This record gives sequence, structure tokens and C-alpha cells, in this order.
Amino acid sequence: MEFDFVTPLDRQGKDALAVDTIPIPGGEIRPGFSRLPMWVADMNFPTLPAIPEAIIRRASHPAYGYFLPTDDYYSAIIRWHQKRNGVSGLERRHIGYENGVLGGVLSALQVACAPGDKVLLHSPTYIGFTKSLESYGFSIVHSPLKQDEAGVWRMDYADMEEKLKQHHIHAAVFCSPHNPCGRVWTREELEQAMDLFRRYNVYVVSDEIWSDLTLGDHRHIPTQSVSDDARQRTMALYAPSKTFNLAGLVGSYHIVYNDYLRERMERCAARSHYNEMNVLSMHALIAAYSDAGGRWVNELRQVLGENVDFAVDFIRTHFPGVTLAKPEGTYMLFLDCGDWCRQNGKTLDELLRAGVAVGVIWQDGRPFHGPWSIRMNLALPNPLVREAFDRLERYVFHPAEV
Repeated sequence: MEFDFVTPLDRQGKDALAVDTIPIPGGEIRPGFSRLPMWVADMNFPTLPAIPEAIIRRASHPAYGYFLPTDDYYSAIIRWHQKRNGVSGLERRHIGYENGVLGGVLSALQVACAPGDKVLLHSPTYIGFTKSLESYGFSIVHSPLKQDEAGVWRMDYADMEEKLKQHHIHAAVFCSPHNPCGRVWTREELEQAMDLFRRYNVYVVSDEIWSDLTLGDHRHIPTQSVSDDARQRTMALYAPSKTFNLAGLVGSYHIVYNDYLRERMERCAARSHYNEMNVLSMHALIAAYSDAGGRWVNELRQVLGENVDFAVDFIRTHFPGVTLAKPEGTYMLFLDCGDWCRQNGKTLDELLRAGVAVGVIWQDGRPFHGPWSIRMNLALPNPLVREAFDRLERYVFHPAEV
């Protein structure tokens, strides 16, 4: 490989939430076990080398005053979407900076509805949606995803339609690829969902932050690309942060083709003056969305795919009572541990603490609306993934050790 996805990354003392925090109440690591950060959705790989090089190059100039986004910034985004997603017709005027995807979601929802209005979301649900929408006064209506006979998560279109009619809903937050389930929606699935939203005059806010991190032969289909109507009713959010591990730099963007929606969305964001781009974030994106960045992502997808293949096979073979759908995108697993807990007389809290005790720092899936779920991050070198599952097998899930 051209890039290093094998050497463990030492993040101690580098302000990393993933390694400085244990998110499980009462969770403590027993002596003799190293910490394996497998919870919050950032990666334990060094980013594309060109990114810190670009940041250092710009930071070496001793002036950091007001600035304007450059032509290179917009051109990088347009080229990236053309090459990675087959997007055509994207112009500079369609792109707007967002400090974060969740902030962009809230700005978009203010265009489509008012606080107190009901918004359709699928469940399981990304915890960030729940917190931000509820704190902003929106009322969430869930349409549960269902697993088919093969265990694949599917949208329940009949339930979606019933919820839209019953609650007079005119705004939906869509997640593509889906977090936390890892589904990469097919064009046919997107077409059916967007036709439903068209028939009920529903504006769509589409979080596509995971779009670069599809696995295997799965490919991201931009929601806006499936029809002319979808292009006009969808406000899409993207960022290089998940792809290149840049969340600490802050910097996302929206793509909105509909002039009316885009202008209103930009006015909503402008009221608080919070959407001011960091100059270093701009240079990081330009470096990320380069030819080298494309090669880096291709190798990353291969590494993540190998980690997912190993972890899913291991769980299905060694952890009876634990079920999961194999993710088609993202680097997160969403485990259902209900049967295991019932068979072994354990609560989910006890299971979570048992993993933390041997250094596997994973995440409670209940805030994502998985009542018996655990969320796991596989974006770390393969030897560490294997070490984590060896510990879980020996000390946590093996019946002789329970």
C-alpha cells in the first residue's frame, strides 16, 4: 500500500476524546489491559499526509485575519463529487459552508418547518440527530427500519407513508449511508423513498457525511441524483471529516440546487454568524479532495472492509446470542446483544462494563434506539481489531468466563 494503515497511532496527550474518555458509566479498565478506543466515530489512523503538510504550509504565514474561500476550495468539492459520485451540474453557487453537518441539518429544517413541527427520521437513529432536533424544539416521529430474512436493514415504506399522513409531516431527515446501521441505499430504494416524499410534499435533509466510506462493491448514490424532483427538494450535507478524520478542524458544507431553499438556508445560518470557515480547515479540505486523497480513500476502504469482514465473521462464529447486519458502509458495527444477555443473565450495562474492563472502549447503543445494542468502531489497525475481539472472546462472551 502507498499509505500506512498498520502502525498504531499514539493519541495519548493529544486532546483525543476517543482515548481520554470512557463513555460507559462505572466503566474502568483493569490493570494490565491497554486501551482500545472503539466507540466515538473517529479513526485511529494518521490522516492523508498532504493534509498536515497543507496546514503547516498555511500556518507558517503569520497572518490569520479575515479571508474569503478561494476558487480552489469550490473547485476541489466539485471535482471530488464528479470523480467519486458521478455528479454533474454542480456549480460553486450550489455549495455553502457549514461549521458542522448537524448545524446544517438545523438550518435546513428551519427552512422546511418551524419549532414544534414533526420531522420524520428512521430508527435506529444517529444520536446527534436526536439531541440537536429535540434541543431545537422539533418533534421527532420515527419510522423503524426493518431487517429482512437475510438480516439486511430496509425502509418500511408503508410505515413511512402512514406516519407522513397521520402527523402531517413535511420534513424528513435522511441518512445516507445510514448511521448506525451501515446501509448503503440502492438507487431503487432512494427512488421509492423520494417518490413518497414528493407525493406528500416533504422536504428532505440528507446527511451524506459517510458517503466516501462505502465497503466492497457498494457505491454511494447521492439522494439528489435520483430524479429532477429529488434534486430540487433535497438539502444535502457533506464533510471531509469522517473520511479523513478532520472533525477537530471543523468544516462541512451543503449542496442545495434549489435557489429558494438555498437562499433561505443561508439566511437562517447567517442570523447567528456562526458559519465562519476556519482558514486551516479550508486548506485541509483542498488537500483532502486531491488525487492523492482519492488514492488514500481507496486504500482506507480496503482496510475497513477487511476489518469488517473479520469482525462480522468472528462475532457470528464466537458470540452466540449476538446478532448484527454486516455494514455496507461506515466503519461502525451495531450489535444486538439481547439474546446473549438473556441467555447469560446479564444486563446490557454489565456487558458494556465487562468490555471496558479489558480495555475495549465501546458505546452504548440505546441512545441510538437499539434497546440491546452496542456500537463499535472498527477504524483502527487490523492487529488491534483482532486483539479486541480476542479479549472479548476470552474474558467477556465466552461462557466459561461469564
